[in-house]
Amino acid sequence: MKIVIVDDHPLVRKGLAAVISMQPNVQFAGEAKNQREAMLVLEETQPDLVLLDLKLADESGLDIITAARRIGFSGKFILLTSSASREDFLKAEEAGVDGYVLKEALPEELLYAIQLVSKGRKYYDPTILENKLREDAGSLTDELTPKEREVLIELGQGACNREIAAKLFISEFTVKKHVSQILAKLRLADRTQAALYANAIGLAKYEPITTI
Repeated sequence: MKIVIVDDHPLVRKGLAAVISMQPNVQFAGEAKNQREAMLVLEETQPDLVLLDLKLADESGLDIITAARRIGFSGKFILLTSSASREDFLKAEEAGVDGYVLKEALPEELLYAIQLVSKGRKYYDPTILENKLREDAGSLTDELTPKEREVLIELGQGACNREIAAKLFISEFTVKKHVSQILAKLRLADRTQAALYANAIGLAKYEPITTI
């Protein structure tokens, strides 16, 4: 796999080149410090993947992606940035980046991101992913009725249908209907996923009962 590095700091480029060279199946194909150099390197080397800084002095790395796609470049892009802002991430996602890695990441995390992206998958820094999950979850849970939200909370706490029915003063049949609606609206496969989902977004906190 051929990789090109685009960053306006020479030390960063050298450091990244050293990191990716640790992988036996990776070839460091070239580097650039701005858009003009980047376009020349991409056309000359046709890399499989580009490690690209989001902010290049007075330029934006996203402009390089746009320009590259315009000339038919089909390689993948991983953005390297110190920005964890929602605005920057949304712009990057809209530009079609395959990965978004914070510069504070460990070398192992970057190599893992490269492996995932090379297999056709996306990689988002865990910090970004957590924020994205909460934002996406907020828009999805807004579709739930107040009663469905209550049922989801109970699922997240590990309650069975009978327990949910007793606590919410509804029938077990009604609980089953609410669970079906919850799974459909949140695009989940089963109640176990619903329980995990409720805990992941902070809607519920499962505390297993311990016996002495």
